[in-house]
Amino acid sequence: MYVVPPPQSSDANAAAGGAVGPPPPRTYRTWKGSNIFFLQGRFIFGPDVRSLFLTIFLITAPVSIFCVFVARKLIDDFSHHLGISIMVVAVALTLYILVLLLLTSGRDPGIIPRNAHPPEPEGYDGSSEVGGQTPQLRLPRMKDVVVNGITVKIKYCDTCMLYRPPRCSHCSICNNCVERFDHHCPWVGQCIGLRNYRFFFMFVFSTTLLCIYVFGFCWVYITRIMDAEETTIWKAMTKTPASIVLIIYTFISVWFVGGLTVFHLYLISTNQTTYENFRYRYDRRANPYNKGVAENFKEIFCTSIPLSKNKFRARVQREPVLPPRTVGGGFISPNMGKAVGDIEMGRKPTWGEAGAESGDFEGQHSNDDGGDNKDGGFDDASPDLSRAYPADGTKGRAGVHPRRSSWGRKSGSWEISPEEVLAMAAGVGESNRVGSGSGASATTGNQDSQSDSRL
Repeated sequence: MYVVPPPQSSDANAAAGGAVGPPPPRTYRTWKGSNIFFLQGRFIFGPDVRSLFLTIFLITAPVSIFCVFVARKLIDDFSHHLGISIMVVAVALTLYILVLLLLTSGRDPGIIPRNAHPPEPEGYDGSSEVGGQTPQLRLPRMKDVVVNGITVKIKYCDTCMLYRPPRCSHCSICNNCVERFDHHCPWVGQCIGLRNYRFFFMFVFSTTLLCIYVFGFCWVYITRIMDAEETTIWKAMTKTPASIVLIIYTFISVWFVGGLTVFHLYLISTNQTTYENFRYRYDRRANPYNKGVAENFKEIFCTSIPLSKNKFRARVQREPVLPPRTVGGGFISPNMGKAVGDIEMGRKPTWGEAGAESGDFEGQHSNDDGGDNKDGGFDDASPDLSRAYPADGTKGRAGVHPRRSSWGRKSGSWEISPEEVLAMAAGVGESNRVGSGSGASATTGNQDSQSDSRL
């Protein structure tokens, strides 16, 4: 019974060599997802983080126009403190929105760490064998779990090698499994999940308020012009083109962010996610997560945000060496009880492995035998047939041995018939008998010549 020895750890190698290797890299440098990190792993963004700059521009540009062409003019029309407060509120609300945007897009949305190995099937004790071989065990694609008395199906993620918790989904853009996955927002360049949904909703809601604020004070400025010059609304609008541009821009934007705010208010009140609303349609089936409107809002806004399950700045920990297990002579890894390595049970040798083994043998055979003679016959030295066949006498399938010699190799192929094998074996036997006979006669002649010389 052969057991693959466990690999030596780098610490043992460093102690044996007397030199200490470099420290292991940090987690964010070996991250397998599609995320982009800034400030040495302190901020994590999605792969489409460039869209974040467009979102910032769409927020700051109209506010800058409002402060220069509208709010600055309103300072003279209102009392001193009231006029200044119009600009202060616009700037403060904009900075608040940018902070919420950063908290939404620059933090872990609730990524579940990947497993290094697939989980073992339930009920597997590692000792079951069928016909001397380890059965090919498969993990079920789905499992049933009970949430608030309702059965919910959870799926197995092949990429992260784990069963996704309820309300978890794998984002194809970020390539991560995210807890309470809502959607991937291209405007913030990040997934919206358990740890940033609150900030996302506050960002959308605050942007709606900013649009209404700018829209309202632009109309206030137009009415001030109408009252001061006693003119029509159209002539007043021509005197402040910046206000007209801002009114059109905020009117279009408020339908987008305002509609998004109303939609997420509905989702929060019913305790749904965007993914669940479009996929499962809880209005047609029972929602196991709905706790009532008050409790649903409390769950989103009044509960503590769980800590991240990933330490992006921590050093990568070396995997512990698992003790090897033997089942029927093979090395069994935690990977579903499946044999791994070159001694996987029931696995045929690949062409590369067969070529490597035969190449090693052919080199030895050519050095010992010297190849074929020019006359087409074999040399006097008999080949070592033990190299052509395994020592234990085992055979492969269809009479083909795992290791073959270079006999019968025609134009780089492995073509040899049973008749050729018998003919070669007969020729080898005759050459052995002739060689032994000639050697015996030569020995006898030498002994006679030596006796004559002594006499």
